[in-house]
Formats: sequence, C-alpha cells, structure tokens
Amino acid sequence: MRLKGKHSKADAPVAVARNDEDDERLGRILVGAGRLQPYQLDAARGLADGGSLAARLTATGVITEDALARTLADHHQVGVADFRSLTPDAEAIALLTRDQAITLDALPITTADGTVTVAVLDPAPERVQALVAVLEQPVRPLVTTRRDLDRAIASAYPATREVVGHIQAFEARDVLRREAEQLDSVSVNEEAPVVQVVQKVITQALRDRASDVHIEPSGDRVRIRYRIDGALTDVLDLPGSIGPALVSRVKILGGMNIVERRRPQDGQITMEVDGREVDIRVSTTAVVGGEKVVMRLLDKSRPLFRLEQLGMPADTAARYSQLIRSPFGMVICAGPTGGGKTTTLYASLGELNTPEKNLMTIEDPVEYTFDSINQIQINEQAGITFAGGLKSILRQDPDVILVGEIRDVDTARIAVQSALTGHFVLSSLHATEAVSALYRLLDMGIEAFLIASSVTAVVAQRLVRRSCTSCLAPYQPSPEELAFLRSFGGTEPMGGWQHGTGCHFCAHTGYLERIGVYEMLVVTDEVRELIVDRAPHDQMRKLARSQGMRTLQEQAVRLVGDGVTTAAEVMRAIYVAGV
Repeated sequence: MRLKGKHSKADAPVAVARNDEDDERLGRILVGAGRLQPYQLDAARGLADGGSLAARLTATGVITEDALARTLADHHQVGVADFRSLTPDAEAIALLTRDQAITLDALPITTADGTVTVAVLDPAPERVQALVAVLEQPVRPLVTTRRDLDRAIASAYPATREVVGHIQAFEARDVLRREAEQLDSVSVNEEAPVVQVVQKVITQALRDRASDVHIEPSGDRVRIRYRIDGALTDVLDLPGSIGPALVSRVKILGGMNIVERRRPQDGQITMEVDGREVDIRVSTTAVVGGEKVVMRLLDKSRPLFRLEQLGMPADTAARYSQLIRSPFGMVICAGPTGGGKTTTLYASLGELNTPEKNLMTIEDPVEYTFDSINQIQINEQAGITFAGGLKSILRQDPDVILVGEIRDVDTARIAVQSALTGHFVLSSLHATEAVSALYRLLDMGIEAFLIASSVTAVVAQRLVRRSCTSCLAPYQPSPEELAFLRSFGGTEPMGGWQHGTGCHFCAHTGYLERIGVYEMLVVTDEVRELIVDRAPHDQMRKLARSQGMRTLQEQAVRLVGDGVTTAAEVMRAIYVAGV
C-alpha cells in the first residue's frame, strides 16, 4: 500500500478538452495514412452520438483501437506503450492526480534523467506541451489505446491508497475515545477517517469489478477482501481498533441497528460512486473476533448481456432462444449463488421484451430496472413475499413471469401452476446441475406429474474466469489437469497450451473477466416418463446425455480447447467428483 504522493501542481485543475481542431487533425492523419476513406470520415462526423472522433470511429468498427494507436505513433514518430510489459513507477504516478490523468488522457510511466515517459492517447505537440506545463519536466510520449489507458489509470490510482492516512488519523483521534463517542463521530462527521475508509473501500471495489466486499475481524487485525471474477483476494489489512467503527458506519449507511451486535442483520445502501449508481446489499453476523460484514455490490450502470454474449455454444443458444419463446411452460436456471443465473434470466427477458407482451417479474433484489417491464421488489416486512407477489401477478394479465428465485414449496407450487395455466415462467433454483434441479422440486413436495407437465427445460450454469489475453504465455499443464481433460474428451488448443502469467491489467492473477458454462436439459417425453416414475438420478442423467445434453464439464473442457480458459480454472470452478 502506497502513501499519496506529492504533485508538482497539486490537484491543480487542468482544462485540456478535446475540440473540433483535434478531430480535424486526427481525420487528416488517418486519411493521409490510408487508414480511412474520406466517406468513412464524413459518416463518422455525421453521427448524432457525442464523443470524440476517435471514439466514434472505434465504436462503429471503422478502425480498431490498436490500429489507431499505431497510426498516431507512426505519424508523430514516437513509440507505443505496451502495458503487457510496462508497470508504471510509483514515483512517476505521483506526478499527476487521478483527476489530472483522466483530464489529460495521460499516465506517467517512468522518470529518468529529468524526463518523464508518459502514456498518452494523442501525442500531438500541443497535447505534449499541456503535459509539460503541468509536470514542469520534459516529456517523452508513448501512444496507447483508450482501453489500455483506462485500465492502467484504474490500477495506478486505487482509492485504497489513501486509507493509510485515514487510519493514522483515526488512531490519533480515537486512542482515548470511548466506543459510544466513536459511533457518534461516525454518524455525524462525514469527514471522519472511518467514513472516508468505508467510502474508499467501496469505491475501489467498484473500480476493480468486485461483486462482494468482506470486512472480517481477525484477532488484532481487520481483513478486507474483494471477490473479483469469483475469487476472493486480500486488499487491506487494518488495525483491529477500527473494526467496530467500520461495522457501525456500514450499519448506519444500511439503516441497521448499530447497538445490536449479536444477531445477524441485513440492510441496503444506495449511493453514487464515480458517477455510477450502486445498490449495496449488506449482511452482518457475529463471529468470534467481532462482527463480519459482507457487502454485495450491484452496479446499476453495468450493461446487460445479450444471449449470444453469455458464452453458450451457438447450437445451445439457438435451442434455448427457441424454448423461451414458448407460449407457456417453465424454464429453470440452476446453479450456485454467484453463478450468473440472474444475468442469464435478464438476457432472456431482453430477448422477450416486445410491445406485444406483458412481462412481469418478482425479485429480491431487483438488480436492473427496465422501463417496459413491470418489476416487483420483495419486501417481507410489508408482506410482499415471492408466493404472495406471484399470486398478485397472476391477476395482472401477464404473458411472461420471472420469479427471481424459487425458495420454498409455496413459491414452487404457484410457479408450476402458472406454467400450467397458459403463462411462460422463468425462474432460478439452487442446484448443482440440471437433473438435480428437477429432484429439488420433487424434494420440495411438488407432485411429479406437475413437474413433468410444466417444466420445459433446465439450464445449469457456472462461471469460469477467462485467461487474460494481455499476458498469455506457453505452459505445460500438470498430469492431473491433463488426466481431467482427457476424461472429458479435451484436446490441446490449436496454438498450444497457454495461460495468463499475470500483468498490470489482470492484477497479476492471469485471469480477466468471466464466461458462462452451460448444461441444458430439454424435458422430452422420455424425460417426463422418468420424472413421473421418480427414476433414479443416474438413469435420468444417462437418458439426457443420450439425447444430446452436454455436461458442464464437457462444455468447460471445450472452452479450454478454444484457449479461453485453463484446466486448472475449470477444476476450481466446476464440481467434478461423482460425475
């Protein structure tokens, strides 16, 4: 963890906005280099969408970001910044604040012999002179892409870098302060160190694409961890004295009882971070060392996926798209918590959302809001439960119903009856794989003939991390990994075995973003007979596979063969034993 550095013109505002002259100059460079035809330039200028010319050209696919960067570098006779091998120095980063770096579209990389090497989007002389004026040092520009620059700035200026100063201020002010006084300070003074620590932790979690934040008391320390791409990673290690105040601050934000420390509590926080609206679900529970807090972050501004972006193979996606257009019946999405079920359900709704249909959902929580879909938020204190809300939905003339999660027998029974009475129902269920989902409904007490008549398909899914494409390198899988791949018909990728070695972009994990792995069981007449007969699990799974169902393991091994992920990641993310 680094302390905040000093700046030559500390926090000075920088006004270097891209203007029409910049766009005109860029257009001339691209046309002159043969990268762009004049008519393409005119079409880009005519787009109603705002933003720079470069943004419009890359968004429409006229030119790639990499080609744009190389063209500018060649024209101005400067180098290209390759962040796969570059790691900015702390001393160089400290020359600009994060706001200055964003405004200038620039990130200092190194300093040597009185010259600062800076990654820039535009190495035009006037842009370089603006940098020189701020840095008060000679500048050597290297051209980079918008994608790489944004990632590098996010990594170079973590919000948590200022936590050290806030912790020191907290300890200095609160050494002799009683706990009650701490809580008053936390609730009243928005500039209090504890307030700032919580804000920085949440801000950095959102920038790092974290789905969950864990605040865990551990002896005389408080450990803060983020779940990024499904894996927990340590972020901060704070003194134990600040633990109770951190928990109290989060409780205050979440509208929870700060006095009650023994019983588990749930709360909700809505705030804006970096201009993005974030909904945070808070859960606290008492552990041996104090109270543990888990915050689940729901980024409202995150774009919704379409079905073809989820990772389904083309034939599976086509069949699934056909199934969800049925006039009635039920499609169940099964998997563990955090397995991407809600994302798949929302992508399905996006496919079905037309003016001719009345789409209604009942969810806990409503993660995304659609202008043209009627969504109900569960509120048990107000008496709005899944079962009760679903009954009211049936009186609202729905065509498609989304039940966020089947949690109990009442909800399951109403969902099944809805599917049997002419409605199409989408829902999620906690189960390990597709066949197990059917048996979970049986275990809940739903009659076998009702399940057989209502359920049209079950899609089980997991999320596996993608190998970071910025740091791929050859490697040799272990004997265990090779044996696992062979057992499911895996083959070596066309380009040989490769994995991410860890770089600036993937936080040195070797993985960046995730992709879905899907197993789809279509309920055919033969499957219905086995459901009614309550046939053994293995018999039903064998029948499904004979009818073309590819298991989670087989689908994941296909991704390894395509070079998307690694065998080690598949073995970590997908349950294998007993399959």
